[in-house]
Amino acid sequence: MTVSRHVLLLLALLPLAACKNDAPAPVTAADAAASATAIAPAKEASAEDPQRAAQAEAAVKAAAEAAAKAPPPVEGTDYVAIPNGQPFDTPPGKIEVVELFGYVCPFCAAVQPTVAAMKAKLPPDVHFVYVPAAFGGPWDNYAKAFYAADAMGLVDKTHDAMFRAIHIDNTLKGERGMDKPEDIAAFYANYGVDPNQFLSSMQSFAVAAKINRARQYMTDAFAGDQMQTPTFLIAGRYRVKGKTVDDMFRIINQLIVAERAKLAASAPAAAPAEPAPATGTEAPKP
Repeated sequence: MTVSRHVLLLLALLPLAACKNDAPAPVTAADAAASATAIAPAKEASAEDPQRAAQAEAAVKAAAEAAAKAPPPVEGTDYVAIPNGQPFDTPPGKIEVVELFGYVCPFCAAVQPTVAAMKAKLPPDVHFVYVPAAFGGPWDNYAKAFYAADAMGLVDKTHDAMFRAIHIDNTLKGERGMDKPEDIAAFYANYGVDPNQFLSSMQSFAVAAKINRARQYMTDAFAGDQMQTPTFLIAGRYRVKGKTVDDMFRIINQLIVAERAKLAASAPAAAPAEPAPATGTEAPKP
């Protein structure tokens, strides 16, 4: 699927769309041309662009305010309950937020600035986890690259930049072609790693095991429904729906609050405090 960079901001403003695990309908040249006349060329989808980052921060604030005023989220409308759902990689006592994403997905790229702004403002009891989708083809190589970068401590430096390279700068093909693993490793070489070492990590058993675990986790999360990205899971038990991007982030906030209340209610009661020692002058005992 070929999507011009002018389309990405439009995607963020329209009702929530998603990349699916089958071939989505392409955006036509006429669609791209029409959107280009309405949206000036810019770094519109990049969390690295200060203006787009500021817009994303405003969106996160608005979502939190909307969550505080909205009625509680409704199962089936706002979220799907995942049978026997468990967190993916979060210690007990913390609330997990997972994003199922794909670097090649234009909708993930459009949402990423808001994701980055939200992640930066999460409270200490919330743990954010990226889980890459491996739908086959270019998706798999980029999922392997994510886990290789994660093992080398590079994700914080490269996550937004990878979206930019594919969807704005077009230095990598994404779904416009098939980047070789060597091409992807060359991107990460810009961040100080040996490209051969990175390539070896992409092809390692450890990364293959992580891909298989991520794929199974995503399969379980959709429980027979069509898998798509971006998708957010809260505590492994709730799959966020939402009619628009703003609506999706409103639901994320509400489910975090609801899960925090459940954790507080299930916490063991504190032991009663020992009585304070008596002070002052006591009457003598008989």
